[in-house]
Amino acid sequence: MIGPKIKKILVPLDGSKYSFDALSKAIYLARQCEGTITGLYVVAFYPRNLGDLIGPIKARLYDDARKIMDKAKVICAQNGIVFKGKISYGDAKSEIIDFAKNSKFDIIVIGSRGLTPVKELLLGSVSNAVVHKSNVPVLVVK
Repeated sequence: MIGPKIKKILVPLDGSKYSFDALSKAIYLARQCEGTITGLYVVAFYPRNLGDLIGPIKARLYDDARKIMDKAKVICAQNGIVFKGKISYGDAKSEIIDFAKNSKFDIIVIGSRGLTPVKELLLGSVSNAVVHKSNVPVLVVK
């Protein structure tokens, strides 16, 4: 049995199969520990010098993020788990690490890869950075 110390679980989501696999593992942990899950979707930050072009792109990316968070909320609700969603803008690596530290999460459950086409040998670049730079324990789901 897992100890009751895991109460706040952070799951970075990007819509990939791997992020939803991580959500499934987080649901399992939350059920065992009576914990809650917070999903974090980080919308990539684009340069401001694109002016009016960025508005519609930013809106579309936010809509996509909202749909993914809504799907995650439904999955958690079906499993009796409280889910909170957060959408932020910026670099995914930094946002995940900072959000986990500042919000005092007990664990980060992250997929081994995301949607990015560039793949490293064992881990995706975001999950790799989170594992190496986070002060919060990280569970990588493959």
